[in-house]
Amino acid sequence: MSYPLTRFILTTVRNAKDLPPNVWDAFEKSPYCSNIMHAHAMTAASSSSSTEGAKDIWIVGWDVPHSKPTCPQVIFVLSCTTHPLGPYPIFLFTPLMTTDLVQDFVRPRILTMVRALRTIVPPERVFSVFAVDILAHTFADMWTAESGIQLANNPVYYHASLMYCDRRTLQVRQLPHIPHTITVLRPAVPADTKNAATLCHGFAQVSAPFALSFGNAFREAHMLIQKRQLWVHEVQNAGEEPAVASIVAVTRVTDSVAGITKVFTSPQWRSRGCAERLVRHVCQHLLRTKVAVVLYVAHNNLAAATAYGRVGFVGFSPDKSGEVQSWKELGFDRSRVRLGHW
Repeated sequence: MSYPLTRFILTTVRNAKDLPPNVWDAFEKSPYCSNIMHAHAMTAASSSSSTEGAKDIWIVGWDVPHSKPTCPQVIFVLSCTTHPLGPYPIFLFTPLMTTDLVQDFVRPRILTMVRALRTIVPPERVFSVFAVDILAHTFADMWTAESGIQLANNPVYYHASLMYCDRRTLQVRQLPHIPHTITVLRPAVPADTKNAATLCHGFAQVSAPFALSFGNAFREAHMLIQKRQLWVHEVQNAGEEPAVASIVAVTRVTDSVAGITKVFTSPQWRSRGCAERLVRHVCQHLLRTKVAVVLYVAHNNLAAATAYGRVGFVGFSPDKSGEVQSWKELGFDRSRVRLGHW
């Protein structure tokens, strides 16, 4: 395959407020696959805090056509950013269609970005990368070659499909009531913190290698509730105190798209439709003001995929091929890196 003659250049930014307008335009034109990066950039750019985003790094890769040197095109955006509980993985976003992402095109450009990142951050900062499959593998190969840090023995931390639900696909239905219980679906409040923390802790325990201590799970639950990012499915048996059966976190929100980032049901309340019921309720709320709700579902989590499908989530395909976009997180040798959190 031949490509137009271009020059590949980089822009490195340490404050989201300084991201070029072309980058924001690229985010907005690809709102589903940019959500993982766009939402954080919006939060960091609008924050008045001197610490919010203080350790963030953004590397923008541009193709500059020789025939139109004043019309650079955003090809890749790499983020190296931080969550209140620790660093995020390296995220890679591209506005290109999947069919454009062939090795001859991708490899030299990712290598240039890897070399730039290598001069900015210590090698132990890069504990994993999350991106569309081909970009994740290419970055991992290049990072290993440049840093000498190999992938972990079991490097695939997460392999998932990007899915979305909009007003057209949403399936509005009433699930059977849980017998002998009072059910309430609502935003979480401070009184829910301890119960929500138990479920945040449970979610982390099955999200290896990103386990949380209960103390950090409590901190996470408190933060999610404080920011109004957590919803709960409350159940109450006759004569008993209410319990939180399931939680849904919505932490990545842009002007048009909301991203669900955590769904977890207490083991004692599973197989009763709690997650599906709550996710549907949250989507109905969000779709009053958003174009779509997005989430990632692991390829090997058939139960979750089935429940999300009943809500109305469908696979996202960026081009006419119809192939659902697949994302992968690859982790590096844990004896040589410092794990973060997401």
